[in-house]
Amino acid sequence: MESRFVVRYGATRFVGEFGCKGRDSYSRNSQVVLRTDRGVEVGEVLTVASDRTRDYLGSTESKGTILRETTEQDRQKLDELRVKEREEFLGCQELIAEHKLPMQLVDVEHLFGGERLLFYYLSENRVDFRELVKALAARFRMRIEMRQIGVRDEAKLLADYGDCGQPVCCNTHLREMPPVSMKMAKLQKATLDPTKISGRCGRLKCCLRYEYDTYEEYRRELPNVGAVVVTRVGQGKVVGQEILARKLLVQYEDNRQMMADLADVLTVVSKGKKSND
Repeated sequence: MESRFVVRYGATRFVGEFGCKGRDSYSRNSQVVLRTDRGVEVGEVLTVASDRTRDYLGSTESKGTILRETTEQDRQKLDELRVKEREEFLGCQELIAEHKLPMQLVDVEHLFGGERLLFYYLSENRVDFRELVKALAARFRMRIEMRQIGVRDEAKLLADYGDCGQPVCCNTHLREMPPVSMKMAKLQKATLDPTKISGRCGRLKCCLRYEYDTYEEYRRELPNVGAVVVTRVGQGKVVGQEILARKLLVQYEDNRQMMADLADVLTVVSKGKKSND
């Protein structure tokens, strides 16, 4: 029976399930040579495939085959390809300038098996790069593919560490870029200074999305700011919320302000206005 593993591969960090014949186990982080729909590539084993990983990936189909674990010769070839990619990057930049194309080259990916050379670029508009592709194919004698990407994809390709000191999420575990809004930052009482809540891509940090559902669930359980409540201390008006702690700041009729646990709220006299933030 064919064993299956979840593998991360490619410059844009694809994740997929791969079959393997003749070997039952690979340890996590093992470097392996794969055959994918793009060609022969090198990837990193993440885990054994299971029903849970298939639910996460949203697919039960195999993306290809694990051919073998990388050898010292393979690793040497990878080092050589990294040097070659630098030359290919500079060569493409030169041709872009010659053709006067409105595009910014971001990265290049030379597949391990040599089947194709992929160039990733930024551009505000569509670019007619047909002549550029011909020139690149003539220079490098390989199949050429151009991939237009966005600023978040640029960070995925090039960024290393975030403000938290950890490797950026888009370059490690994220398969899709989650939608993030200023509403999420406001609900979590994060600073609204764009320089502090923006990631390496210049957009709102993906991590603002992680706890948002929990914040939203807890917020719905709490009386709104402006609501009149009766607690064990007496009747008062909610003037603030500590969402994760499930506490309310209540101003009582004698103008005292005190924190109250949600469990201490006996009844809600009036609901107040729901915040739109």
